[in-house]
Amino acid sequence: MSPCPPSVVTKMPNAIPTGILITSAGRRGELIKIWKKSALSTLGSEARIYSCDLNPSLSAACQLADQSFKSVQCTEPDYPAQILELCLANDIKMVIPTIDTELQVLAESREAFDAAGVQLVVSDPGLVRLCRDKRRTADLFASLSILTPKILDPERLIFPCFMKPVGGSCSQGIKTILSADHLAPVDTSDSNNLFQELVPNHWIEYTVDLCYSKSGDLLGCVPRQRLEVRGGEISKGATRKDNVLRTLKKRLGTLKGARGVITLQIFVDPSRDKMLGIEINPRFGGGYPMSHAAGADYPSLLIREYLLAESIGYEEAWEANLILLRYDTMEFYSSPMPTGIQ
Repeated sequence: MSPCPPSVVTKMPNAIPTGILITSAGRRGELIKIWKKSALSTLGSEARIYSCDLNPSLSAACQLADQSFKSVQCTEPDYPAQILELCLANDIKMVIPTIDTELQVLAESREAFDAAGVQLVVSDPGLVRLCRDKRRTADLFASLSILTPKILDPERLIFPCFMKPVGGSCSQGIKTILSADHLAPVDTSDSNNLFQELVPNHWIEYTVDLCYSKSGDLLGCVPRQRLEVRGGEISKGATRKDNVLRTLKKRLGTLKGARGVITLQIFVDPSRDKMLGIEINPRFGGGYPMSHAAGADYPSLLIREYLLAESIGYEEAWEANLILLRYDTMEFYSSPMPTGIQ
């Protein structure tokens, strides 16, 4: 996708930077609440958290934002231009992307946002590309001295093994294949499927919330042990300050092209001495509210660096062994029936 056209990159006059946009808000209500709280504490009472979504009237997160907007699908050619136009029209100075499918197109348009005085917090296009292609993610892990499960040839599979889409997310399309009897013909014929050796059952799964400065320096690192998972996101977990934290701080102290929040998925053996990298997602993860509750206030770090031009260093003043027990909640509001609903 080409960057935003020059017609929408006129600079805005100087103003107090108080407007922040969360894109593709969807069900991320807790993330909206966190950003509102952090923005109020760092920017004051004038802070405004905006959101956009394909259907904001049916988005719980959009109901929690100060104001929401309808956006086109992020796969549409004019998506970056529309987001920038929203920013210019509403004095929004900072944009936080939240879903995998919008990261690449927005990363490629970051210079246009910069020229307009809007801070688009997204990693460099090259890093996003490596993270989105699971085959290339293995090379990225290797450059960080982190091993990964062996990638298998579809014609010479070793069972049991694990299958996932090359560009997948949210655990969609994943499959554990115990034997050839569990293998469908389409599994091996689809070039978008990646096969890897299966991680041993007794290994422990972690998601790690990382935060990086504009220059790719580590600002925060919170390993979260996943005790129970639902729909690809943590439902029960615990923050840990153990060898996982010590190892990752050494290997991920700098990450070329990283900006903002990075979510890392790994498995470790029970001794926490061996580690296998699974995925790297350059965005806020669904379980980030747990790290925030423990004291890792990444929105405030980003606001201070991007909007207040402060120099930020590494912080680790968060609580270990904080337990998360996630549950469903609801939002209710009165409104005319949304368009398209019969």
